[in-house]
Amino acid sequence: MLRLLLMLLAVTVGNAAAGAEQGAPGAVASTTSTEAAKPSTGNRSDKKAGKRRGKRAGKMVGWPVSDKALRSSPPTPPSGKLRIYSLNYKDEANVNIFNSDGSFDVNALAEINHVFKCRRSGLEHDIDTRLITILSHIYDHFGGKRLELLSGYRFQRRTTSNHFHGTAADIRIAGVDPRKIRSYAESLDAGGMGVGWYPRVGFVHVDVRQPPSYRWIDYSRSNPDARDRLPPRGFKRVDPES
Repeated sequence: MLRLLLMLLAVTVGNAAAGAEQGAPGAVASTTSTEAAKPSTGNRSDKKAGKRRGKRAGKMVGWPVSDKALRSSPPTPPSGKLRIYSLNYKDEANVNIFNSDGSFDVNALAEINHVFKCRRSGLEHDIDTRLITILSHIYDHFGGKRLELLSGYRFQRRTTSNHFHGTAADIRIAGVDPRKIRSYAESLDAGGMGVGWYPRVGFVHVDVRQPPSYRWIDYSRSNPDARDRLPPRGFKRVDPES
């Protein structure tokens, strides 16, 4: 019986994490299997109660976003300016992602791909232009302050992660409350976004995805070297010769 209960608890935690990364519809994540099994009603008091439980237990609390809470139409295009700095590689892109005709500048995108490269493998991946556009909006809104990138592309074992697909970024801005970044990112959502806040680490996760949109707060301690974030078994990093 004890073994069965532990298995059920493991499945519940796994489903909650999948909701954060994939935006899986269904339950508001909490620390008990009975609560997680209940479908989200969108009730504000239920969400607040879930957040309190998550904070006390150091766990993630997440919920899908109803269409009524989203923008009715996408925001107007940003300036295209983006200055983003990789905390892992101490490398920076300071670019305008748009050409004069409004198309994407492929050279600017290549610079961003380089800054976003995987910390563990050193590999690069095309970063989704929808995500890059959102980051340019954030850059504009906060007065051209440099975005700091904690995690971009991740060549990892868990392929369901948005980071694996180049559609997610974990960011912060020096001197700016992460809750303000989270709030503004949420205001850009016309459907198909994930926004997560990590209070203990002090960053905001932003991604683009298939609807429904998803929100979460993760009160746990970050573990960037968790096994599912490591490169696939057998992968051997080959650094370029100096």
